[in-house]
Amino acid sequence: MERQQRYGILTRLRPDKREEYLRLHADVWPSVERMLLDANIRNFTIFLHDDLLFGYYEYTGTDHAADQARIAADPETQRWWTFTDPCQEPMTADSPWAPMQEVWHLTSQVTQDR
Repeated sequence: MERQQRYGILTRLRPDKREEYLRLHADVWPSVERMLLDANIRNFTIFLHDDLLFGYYEYTGTDHAADQARIAADPETQRWWTFTDPCQEPMTADSPWAPMQEVWHLTSQVTQDR
């Protein structure tokens, strides 16, 4: 059964690559967008604050690791990353993007008054 999971990720934008990164994301390749959708990624959004990029997405599949591997193995996505990765300063040794821990989420239900 599919259930939605929320993910937050963070990386730093290289100041000298800011305009290039914004230009690339003004016109993301349809093949990259299609791969994300095929891998059960929904509502992927990237926010910019100074030199920090914050990404948010919802995952609706059943095997996040397998879908992430599918994305990483996709030749068009790999080609896209040859343009975007140099614009970012990696936050971890394994990936340009570092995972974030969810602290709070507003649901459609209000908890009891305290």
